[in-house]
Amino acid sequence: MANTIKLEGEVRDQFGKGAARRMRVAQQIPATIYAGGAQPDYIKLPMRETTLALRRANALFSISFGGQTKTAVVKDVQRNPVKRQVEHIDFYEVRAGEKVTVEVPVFVSGETKGAAVALIDTQNLQVRADVSNLPERIDISVEGLAEGDKILAKDINLPEGSELIIDDMEESIVSVEIPKEESLETPTEETEQADTEAAPEADAQSE
Repeated sequence: MANTIKLEGEVRDQFGKGAARRMRVAQQIPATIYAGGAQPDYIKLPMRETTLALRRANALFSISFGGQTKTAVVKDVQRNPVKRQVEHIDFYEVRAGEKVTVEVPVFVSGETKGAAVALIDTQNLQVRADVSNLPERIDISVEGLAEGDKILAKDINLPEGSELIIDDMEESIVSVEIPKEESLETPTEETEQADTEAAPEADAQSE
């Protein structure tokens, strides 16, 4: 379920790489709040609090700035490719009762039978849900499943009012397999005999 996180921001009136760099030095993150066809709001947010908040998947944000407060969800996060520091955030304003599509990570729990292991075939799923009930993760139980068993998209249980957005409901989300061990090749009678027969031929060619 979505978590509502409150952030105190400020209106941003400087733009460009230089301004963004100065904000990061001041421990602030530049951000933009989009709202359909309306003019976006350009803001800056406290770096530490915002970075920590982003760890919570599909959270609902209540952002105060310039004497107003807007409710929004994260649309995109830009990070430094080396330091992984958050450099910019795009938010999308939402209203009570509105449904949005979010990406939800898949996790498995439980013990499979024997030596079989559960493999996640689809790491993330697209889910459409009410902004007040956005799932943070999809937990799939593999308890008691055996080699060859699969969990398909049609088998996924979602919170009431949520809808899985996928082209093929028969798509495999989790499969159960026994890991294949790489066997070391050992000489057999046939390979040894072949090597023995090939040796004189090689000697003859060298002569």
